[in-house]
Amino acid sequence: MPELPEVEVSRQGISPFMLGETVMRVVVRNASLRWPIPAEIQELVGLTITGIRRRAKYLLLETDWGTAILHLGMSGNLRVLPHGTPAGKHDHVDIELGNGKLLRLNDPRRFGCLLWTREPAEQHALLVKLGPEPLTDVFDGDYLYQRSRKRKTAIKQFIMDNHVVVGVGNIYANESLFTAGIHPRHPAGEIDRDRYLLLAAEIKSVLARAIGQGGTTLKDFTGSDGKPGYFVQELQVYGKAGQPCGNCGAELREIRMGGRSTVFCPLCQPET
Repeated sequence: MPELPEVEVSRQGISPFMLGETVMRVVVRNASLRWPIPAEIQELVGLTITGIRRRAKYLLLETDWGTAILHLGMSGNLRVLPHGTPAGKHDHVDIELGNGKLLRLNDPRRFGCLLWTREPAEQHALLVKLGPEPLTDVFDGDYLYQRSRKRKTAIKQFIMDNHVVVGVGNIYANESLFTAGIHPRHPAGEIDRDRYLLLAAEIKSVLARAIGQGGTTLKDFTGSDGKPGYFVQELQVYGKAGQPCGNCGAELREIRMGGRSTVFCPLCQPET
């Protein structure tokens, strides 16, 4: 299965309403998402949600019988609503719970997914080859240093590779490389261990701050409670090409890497 694009998923936002609740009904209005919603999703009915986890950008709704795998694609969102709330044009799925609430999947572009597996979720084709989570102890500078040896890939592409580490999307890669003082085009295999120790620490710091502020709202993303993410107000380089660097005053520059906007400071992040 091909990889899905970057998106924010709020596990904390839905956990208080779903954890420990029994699924009463699954209403599928449109099964044609990135991959067709399987008929087996109806196996959720009668089961209790025993766990809600995130793996990379996937939200895992766990039961004793299997796991529902959710992804919001480019612009999907989840809402917790009362039973009977009228559905809108792009409201494709409702998971109704015994507490009178429902989890509604809205996805205008239909790039998201809702899948079902009876096997351990980590063995699913979408998850089995994913790298470690960046806010765990497994991920650190030594890990990045070892994985990068003999790699000619640009460092920005390297840290955005989900096989290396998950969750470092385009925005956070820009910000982390800036605060670590590393040019985004620098070959990953030529960066020394000390620089990787700093970069790993900056990735953790940037992501932790973003999570604390509800994520980074771009275009039509909002959290599961309908509130926007506020980390966008703290961005130092992303989306600021042509503006002065907050550290040195030099004009921030923008290039394209892998089809994505890449903004950097030519003085704070020298290409050497």
